[in-house]
Amino acid sequence: MKADHKKVIRNLNIAKGQLDGIIKMIDEDRYCIDINDQLNATRAILAKVSDEIMEAHFKNCVKEAIISGDDSKIEEAFHSLKRR
Repeated sequence: MKADHKKVIRNLNIAKGQLDGIIKMIDEDRYCIDINDQLNATRAILAKVSDEIMEAHFKNCVKEAIISGDDSKIEEAFHSLKRR
């Protein structure tokens, strides 16, 4: 993986902490909207991580593949983006 490891791990740890907090909120039978707000925040961080990884993929792996004449990395990346 060519993305900034420290940045990716930091954001994943934040998301992990948020998930632990959401589980606690559910166990405490907290207000649904508050839980949903936290779920949305977690989703946003995970989207940010995904964007970081895909940007690095395009700038490195896809670029290298195109230079070498291999267009398969482009299709692979687009298929991955479609699965979001």
